[in-house]
Amino acid sequence: MVLIKVNSSKVTYGEDIIRSEYSYESSQVQEGPDGSFTVTPYNVEMKVKTGAKVPKTGLMFVGWGGNNGTTFTGMCLANKNKLSWESKRGHHTADFLGSVSQIGTFPLGLNAAGEEVFVPVRHLLPLLDPTSMEIDGWDISSMNLADGMKRAGVFEWSLQEQLRPMMASLVPRKAVFFQDFVAANQADRVDNVIPGTKWEQLEQLRRDIRDFKAKKSLEKVIIMWVGNTERFAELAKGLNDTWANLEMAIKAGAHEISPSTFAPSSTVPRRTPWSPACWNSPRRKRSSLLATT
Repeated sequence: MVLIKVNSSKVTYGEDIIRSEYSYESSQVQEGPDGSFTVTPYNVEMKVKTGAKVPKTGLMFVGWGGNNGTTFTGMCLANKNKLSWESKRGHHTADFLGSVSQIGTFPLGLNAAGEEVFVPVRHLLPLLDPTSMEIDGWDISSMNLADGMKRAGVFEWSLQEQLRPMMASLVPRKAVFFQDFVAANQADRVDNVIPGTKWEQLEQLRRDIRDFKAKKSLEKVIIMWVGNTERFAELAKGLNDTWANLEMAIKAGAHEISPSTFAPSSTVPRRTPWSPACWNSPRRKRSSLLATT
């Protein structure tokens, strides 16, 4: 539900779509041979379309059993169940402290008394409630999320004890793993890998997405990478420079196709959103190419 509406001819509110027109202003700067600068202002007219209804959404993590996946899942469950716990700093209740979308505010303008009005960011547009999301994912380890949470050591122990019954039954799906792309110290925890050729592995990831979407009656699924750091993978012409070439390379079992390439590749047929989310996620041109396909 949108609690704030803009009274302007440039914004229209429909049952399913919010449409707006925005003039983006910037300047182009040219430097002359004598060191002088000429500044030329310009406008870019933009048309923005936003869904007015929040679809039932699921989130699938690549690397669900790691620190990021278990902590995010625990955070959502703690907030959904309004958990409280004790630490050496005192009593705590679950909240979204640090989340721009959930507790951030935005300056709307001035009221009749000349006072600046601030509103929650989540009231500006229809935004997904994190506690309403269904969560699933893949990991190279079959460890359940309760044990993964304990290994990560992020949450206070008294909070972990409350979350354990909710997370012990959450077990990651089998994942794609190629040892050549990750550090050797990950080998000991690898016991949950999709068998078969690279194309067969990709097809299994796609079946997993369809299965999750059907079982949870979802309208949208988001794929997010929170896996381990990978070595650099070459962007080579004829190998992974276009989707057509990448698809052929996966079918051929080309060596220089990394696990982080598989996740966005699995989203292409159904245009599923993909995000390399955490700080150590693969920052390679291949991910940018696939994310916009």
